[in-house]
Amino acid sequence: MPTAIATGEGDTTSLIPKKRRQSQHSDIAKAVLVARQGAKLMSTSALPPPAIEDVAENAKQVQLEKDKPVASKDTLLAPPKSSLGRALQAVAMGSQNHGPAMNDTPLPSAPSTAPGSPRLFPVRQNSGTVTPRVRPPATTLNIPGMTRSRVSPNGKIASRDVGAKLVIIMVGLPARGKSYITKKLQRYLSWQQHESKIFNVGNRRRVAAGSTQGPVSPPQNSPPGSPKRSDTTRSIGAAMDAPTQAAHILLNGVDPTQEQNELTKLPSAEGMDQSASFFDPKNSKAAQLREQVAMSTLDELLDFLLNQGGSVGILDATNSTVERRQVLFNRVKEREPKLGIIFIESVCQDQKLLEANMRLKLRGPDYKDKDPESALADFKKRVEAYESAYVPLGQYEEDQNMQYIQMIDVGRKLVHHQLQGFLTSGIASYLSTFNLSPRQIWITRHGQSVDNHLGKLGGDSDITQAGRNYGTVLYNFISKKRTEWEVDQKSRALAAQEFLGPGDRTPPYPELLGDLDSKNFCVWTSMLQRSIQTAQDFEDDENYDVKNWEMLNEIHAGKFEGMTYGDIQQNFPEEFAKRAEDKLNYVYPGVGGEGYLQVISRLRDMVRELERIKDHVLIIGHRSVARVLMAYFMDFTRDDIADLDVPLGLLFSIEPKPYGIEFHAYKYNDEEFWFDELVGYKPQKETVKGN
Repeated sequence: MPTAIATGEGDTTSLIPKKRRQSQHSDIAKAVLVARQGAKLMSTSALPPPAIEDVAENAKQVQLEKDKPVASKDTLLAPPKSSLGRALQAVAMGSQNHGPAMNDTPLPSAPSTAPGSPRLFPVRQNSGTVTPRVRPPATTLNIPGMTRSRVSPNGKIASRDVGAKLVIIMVGLPARGKSYITKKLQRYLSWQQHESKIFNVGNRRRVAAGSTQGPVSPPQNSPPGSPKRSDTTRSIGAAMDAPTQAAHILLNGVDPTQEQNELTKLPSAEGMDQSASFFDPKNSKAAQLREQVAMSTLDELLDFLLNQGGSVGILDATNSTVERRQVLFNRVKEREPKLGIIFIESVCQDQKLLEANMRLKLRGPDYKDKDPESALADFKKRVEAYESAYVPLGQYEEDQNMQYIQMIDVGRKLVHHQLQGFLTSGIASYLSTFNLSPRQIWITRHGQSVDNHLGKLGGDSDITQAGRNYGTVLYNFISKKRTEWEVDQKSRALAAQEFLGPGDRTPPYPELLGDLDSKNFCVWTSMLQRSIQTAQDFEDDENYDVKNWEMLNEIHAGKFEGMTYGDIQQNFPEEFAKRAEDKLNYVYPGVGGEGYLQVISRLRDMVRELERIKDHVLIIGHRSVARVLMAYFMDFTRDDIADLDVPLGLLFSIEPKPYGIEFHAYKYNDEEFWFDELVGYKPQKETVKGN
């Protein structure tokens, strides 16, 4: 007996056999599934996707049609009114004809008894809804020369990937090495081709408080030999920006741009005394100025990242209180919530190191031309003023899920929390390599090879007799300089027991010298014969530790290996022109072909090792390797790397210092079999095109 089944709310008039009703439900479910698949195919057309209610209703209609007697061909081909109905009709026809459903294959003119082979085509589906979703912050690898994408063909951080950019906020009391860390970090990031810049709050504070001159950063793309940031000064009045001007008015009640109607004149008598009392937390007027200056400097940093294509901005200041750090954090998130923020704190627990750092501060602009004894006493009072309100990084930042790195005694110990992204993890790895041990790093090319003599690129030829002579003279010269350096360091260590005056170049860390006689001397070569053979005399002396490194190999010229530049210009003029136009980004075609960006990437670990070890190092490499390493240590711009003049026979000496590097250059004298120092030598671009 039929069972009454309700087909709708309050509807009990339709009587359907229970067994048949279940079968119909199954068929309808299959039809709905097919209809969904058809709807997906139709989603790429201009037709809007049907509602699920329409799918179910049309599926029911198809099933009811199947229950009726078979209609005539004309009736079956009568087009339904809706697009979905037409799609379902195609499904039904495909099922009855055993032919392909939902494709563009025309129906056969006569029924076929053989089953058809469906032609399936992949259809691109939308990644989300019609409205683009909010992209999460991109924090994956960005390595120029090693990665690329549609939005960033050169591998740099794309403007839209704001989440991959980084704000570094320094933290720490004065004389803890913050400026030393920021300069090295900025140099490393720029060398890796990430647009980075330091924004020093102290410089802006000195301007706003009425100093007549102050240090100024030169253009980031200055040529080799141009003045560095530390030795450039300018008149402040003409350069004062709006935020600093406002801070000056707040402090002194005078608009410096209006005084005597001259932009370049600032009130000289009204400037606030910036002795220790200026940094006392109880000095409300000075505190208000410092707050204003810090915020305006941060805004300048954010403009660099958001509007000027920057990747990393470093805020160099004490930021010694939780309140100040929270204000800075909030300011960044107000401007751009996706920007990455990391705090880096420099802590100094070694009292001897701290004393040496304090004496180094006497060379700074705050104590220029002042009595060393009274200046040191005043500076210690300034530190005590900061210490009264100082709160180191720790529990508060962890509770707020803030990223931070705590660096103790300039690399002796490193603590970090919640690091996210490629840049932050790379920075932590780089900071862990720091050491202040006095040492020398020597860089030169190999002696002349057979291919050098023929003007050929690449290859693995032996050195000539002239090349062997160069290796022997190099060994003799380095051995002599090694002995001279040890004698000099011992005398400096004794002299350093006395008070250091302003401008004194004595190494400030004599306690770190240790036993100079036991300092190792490493000689690193590439794995190419011309480099290995140049180091043969060092290999025969047990006082030197010789290693061969594949990452020091010359840039690979791909299919141009073994050719001369003349051959390339004649046979491949387009490639020759492309390289001449942009040598830094150019990559040699063919298997194994490299460019300068690839050389930079493979030397990244080499640079970290050079920063980590406390031994002397002599690198006997190749032209591209010497250029890239010199660019790192000398803080050259990307426009200078690929054109740096590094001929055979030139020897560079680099001695890391807390204030930078000490640099010397020597030229091989093949008549005297010795090296002559090039006094006052400045690295320059080569004059021979094509190299």
